[in-house]
Amino acid sequence: MNTKAFSMALITIIIWGSTFAAIRASLHGGYEPGHLVLVRYLIASSLFILYALWPGSKFRLPRKEDIIRILILGFIGISVYHIGVTFGEMTITAGEAGMLIGSAPIFTAIIAILVLKESLSSFGWIGLGVGFFGILLITLGSAGPSLTISTGAFLVLMAAIATSIFFVFQKKLLERYNPIELTAYFTWAGTIPFFIFSPGLFTSIQNATLEANLSALYVGIFPAAIAYVTWAIALSLGNASSVTSMMYLEPAVAVLVAWVWLKELPTTLSLIGGAIALLGVLIVNGLGRKREISYEKAS
Repeated sequence: MNTKAFSMALITIIIWGSTFAAIRASLHGGYEPGHLVLVRYLIASSLFILYALWPGSKFRLPRKEDIIRILILGFIGISVYHIGVTFGEMTITAGEAGMLIGSAPIFTAIIAILVLKESLSSFGWIGLGVGFFGILLITLGSAGPSLTISTGAFLVLMAAIATSIFFVFQKKLLERYNPIELTAYFTWAGTIPFFIFSPGLFTSIQNATLEANLSALYVGIFPAAIAYVTWAIALSLGNASSVTSMMYLEPAVAVLVAWVWLKELPTTLSLIGGAIALLGVLIVNGLGRKREISYEKAS
């Protein structure tokens, strides 16, 4: 992964890591989960409409042959993912949600190998394995005395699989569209199903606290719009497995933000797991990167 791809991915992960606490703050402040996903994506969709209509903006319409793929990926990567995470956080903490989403690089690596014919070096597989072990420790540290998988945990795990499919299959589309265009298409496509949650929306907004509304505004602008663009840029510059391995950092960010914002204190085991997850990222993007460079020179 080159420096620009790494930087874009890191910015994204920091923003996305803060999302889980912001979602919990909105849910605690009076939002229904369905209303929250609709509000945040109405905000994100509006931002992309403004960009598309902005004077001088070179914004192309999608090709006819790509429309079905865009609609399907928008549904999987936006609708399914955000319904899973938001409804999941009704019963699990922000930190736990971030930890479970941290399993996405494993699914992405497997799908990328099968679909994109990408290959991982031995260091890449070691890094993914180390990162997965770190995620496991974080999850165990946050589960408490009961290690049973709750409905919320299942929904967030479903979201992790959905986002992995989304990351891999958008890769080819990035060869034909720039990251902002493609992110806008996915956002608009993914927003449409959220309208099933429109009944009672304005009542929910009116009854919500100021913190809840500000949190909804934040997740609509930054994680839902800006971060998806920076992530698309990263994916367009690097291979899907290496870029997505950066998601191992997301649980650590999620735990830290939840600790500061929501007073959800992480356990010692969770902190150890976060450190191990970080080590996994360093292996994939440090040692793994050197091997890729040497291979390119040899060929």
